[in-house]
Amino acid sequence: MPFKPIQAAIAIVVGLIIWFVIPVPTGVTPEAWHMLALFIATIVAIIGKVLPIGAIAVIAVTLVALTGVTSDSPKQAINDALSSYSSPLIWLIGIAVMISRGLIKTGLGRRIAYYFISIFGKKTIGVAYSLTAAELMIAPITPSNTARGGGIIHPIMKSIAQSFHSTPEEGTQNKIGRYLAMVNYHANPITSGMFITATAPNPLVVDLVNKATGGNIQLSWTTWAVAMFVPGILCLVVMPLVIYLIYPPDVKVTPDAKGFAKDNLADMGSISRQEKIMLGVFGLMLLLWANIPALLLGEQYSVDATTTAFIGLTTLILTGVLTWEDILKEKSAWDTIIWFGALIMMAAYLNELGLIRWFSDNIEAMIGTTGLGWVGAVAILTLVYLYIHYFFASTTAHITALFAAFYAVGLSLGAPPMLYALILAAAGNIMMTLTHYATGTAPVIFNSGYVTLKEWWGIGAIMSVVNLVIWIGAGMIWWKVLGYY
Repeated sequence: MPFKPIQAAIAIVVGLIIWFVIPVPTGVTPEAWHMLALFIATIVAIIGKVLPIGAIAVIAVTLVALTGVTSDSPKQAINDALSSYSSPLIWLIGIAVMISRGLIKTGLGRRIAYYFISIFGKKTIGVAYSLTAAELMIAPITPSNTARGGGIIHPIMKSIAQSFHSTPEEGTQNKIGRYLAMVNYHANPITSGMFITATAPNPLVVDLVNKATGGNIQLSWTTWAVAMFVPGILCLVVMPLVIYLIYPPDVKVTPDAKGFAKDNLADMGSISRQEKIMLGVFGLMLLLWANIPALLLGEQYSVDATTTAFIGLTTLILTGVLTWEDILKEKSAWDTIIWFGALIMMAAYLNELGLIRWFSDNIEAMIGTTGLGWVGAVAILTLVYLYIHYFFASTTAHITALFAAFYAVGLSLGAPPMLYALILAAAGNIMMTLTHYATGTAPVIFNSGYVTLKEWWGIGAIMSVVNLVIWIGAGMIWWKVLGYY
């Protein structure tokens, strides 16, 4: 990604204006205000894609240490700037990205998708549900939703469409390709919301909730998965049907799809030793993340989620499924560790320096004048939080910039901490549906040309409403059963 000087200048000017021009508000310390200046400048740089996000993060860490916004001591300042790199959450997501490389290298991801299509691919809607099921199967160990939806599922979807001569180049995308492309994309935000390890920003939400509640609310992998499973599954069931009704494919019966999938499975041959190991590691990690050993044998056999990820990676290295060269080449994992650490650090110090509390107090006072209870306030906050994503090209930037403040406001107005955490966590993934730049998967699928811009934004708006209604509606019932509020 080339350096973009105009966007860089905008980010710098925004930061300087906040730091030097705008007076520090009453109730805010200069250190907190200066951290806000660095933070907003960083977010603006990320949105403007001044440099790759990892490079921006390195600059942000440097500026935090150099300006001493956290401490007058230079040694303590650099310690503070690097403090988040010891966070297990950061390593959980980074290691999980490395492990997901095994799905691609061994071909197991493709085999799973072709397997579902070979069974359910007699009709177009069956192909759609097969792609959705494959997306769900691999979601727990693919924290790069772009790699999952764009790198594994999308090439398979394109191959199926091409086998029916449904391509943008031929002007026949409406035969089957447009519908499958829409399903391919809209499964991605839903599965991303179902597991902590299904997309990179989810662990950030976990960390922010933990800090905001003083450690009283800790969203474990199992807690998140159980809470999101029922509403997520309902959304996955409804989504292909809604898209089918609005943008029905011209070709509705696809017996050739089953043959296509079976031919590809035949070409792949019998399941390889490496695929079997990958499948075994996948199963082991799910058992440990679900805390099954502790449930069966006692709490002393519980294994931390990050430790589980390291166990999985270690097994893949020792068995030769992944080599150290493979891991070094997994640039997205190392990149995630770098930028994730910087953003968590800045968000943590905004909270520690009191700025989030000040912001939430002011928003609370504004909403308080409306006379709404916490239910009405949460509804307004959630809708604003979700639909403001039209102005963001990164879920990470969005969540980093706004989650802590919106969550703090809801808590101040009396929202149950666990309930509101789950609502905002769901909204943070549902918002991916909106635009062709909403998350990394979007441009991959949009640029393949099967869906026009008007169609993309139209179905995105519709699916955001459908997913929100189902997720929050079913979630409220399910979370009540689970005793979360």
